[in-house]
Amino acid sequence: MQDGHVEYVLARRRFLATLISAGGLFAAQRAFGSTFEIEPGLDFDSSSAPARTLARYPQKTDLILLTDRPPQLETPLRYFETDLTPNDAFFVRWHLAGIPTRVDVQSFRLEVGGRVNKPLSLSLADLRTKFEPVSMVALAQCAGNSRSLFEPRVPGGQWGNGAMGNARWTGVRLKDVLDAAGVQPGAIQVGLRGLDEPPQPKTPPFEKSLQIDHARDGEVMIAYEMNGQPLPMLNGFPIRLIVPGWFATYWVKALTKVTVLDQPLKTFWMDKAYRIPDNPQANEDPQHLAEQTVPINRMPVHSIFVKPDASEQLRAGQNYELAGVATDGGSGIRRVEVSKDGGQSWSPAELGPDLGRYSWRTWRASWKPAAKGTYRLMVRATTNDGEMQVTEQWNRSGYQRDVVEHQDVVVA
Repeated sequence: MQDGHVEYVLARRRFLATLISAGGLFAAQRAFGSTFEIEPGLDFDSSSAPARTLARYPQKTDLILLTDRPPQLETPLRYFETDLTPNDAFFVRWHLAGIPTRVDVQSFRLEVGGRVNKPLSLSLADLRTKFEPVSMVALAQCAGNSRSLFEPRVPGGQWGNGAMGNARWTGVRLKDVLDAAGVQPGAIQVGLRGLDEPPQPKTPPFEKSLQIDHARDGEVMIAYEMNGQPLPMLNGFPIRLIVPGWFATYWVKALTKVTVLDQPLKTFWMDKAYRIPDNPQANEDPQHLAEQTVPINRMPVHSIFVKPDASEQLRAGQNYELAGVATDGGSGIRRVEVSKDGGQSWSPAELGPDLGRYSWRTWRASWKPAAKGTYRLMVRATTNDGEMQVTEQWNRSGYQRDVVEHQDVVVA
């Protein structure tokens, strides 16, 4: 951002022009919705849009559109062939329709209060100059990533495998900010809220909480840069929380309020939403739902194929490089194995660079199919602490999928 630019804005006319260039007026209308200011006279119904529509929002390339109000945009898998996901291809997930489209960076403040000795009102300049900067590569992943693969199907955004992204985040430790405010004895949680607003008075604001020891572990961050650039507006500009190893429901975007609490935060988003069965695999039977649930938290181990695409046709006798990514919640990936015969045999894949225990690991494996036919490819990962993927899983919300994945391909 250049000096003298007071506001960071998703400009209306430039936004509309960008969307139109992405695929015509219908695509613009479908993606534009009523989330942002729209030109007078535009009236449209998005209910008839085809599945897997591509749309282009400001600061974004063409992404897969799930909903337009609020924006939910999935990353096409081709962007997962690199260690870091480009900012313009990074997935988007908001919960409330009233998302920020304009931020005055001069007047913006992060308010830190509650059970503290000295409440703080921090500008962006304060965060950049008064605290030690830190950087970390960490995976952000929606709790409902891969939800569309659950059987039987469950309600909610029907994400494929693209509701995640890997980035290098730069900012300050939440611990340092809390220490500057002085946490009082008796504090048990930290409440977190962003700039997004409920569309109706009865809609609960999006608020999350962390236990005080977790918030002060020295790894939870307040990020103001993503891959060396200011955060895109749709990914939480000007600052967002980074909770490495945990699902991104805790990574509050456009963070504006941090409140130290001496009682548990009582909110829909902790007490009712984003809860999983209270067992290690987050598993339950559709006919016998789990009675005990807990808030979703750490990401389990998982691995996916990025190549080949499901529609790609391979050639017998020709070498092909299988590729994908493996993810987990902070142990790090020890190995990835691939099967080309539906799980009868497994061989090791080559792992990409290790960018830290909260980063994903890319993987590759060479394959030369000997004959024509349909093959079932499978991939599984193991973490450094021995955690492995499961073979069966289901829960009512379609959360934290960690099933061994398969990809059926045709060899011609």
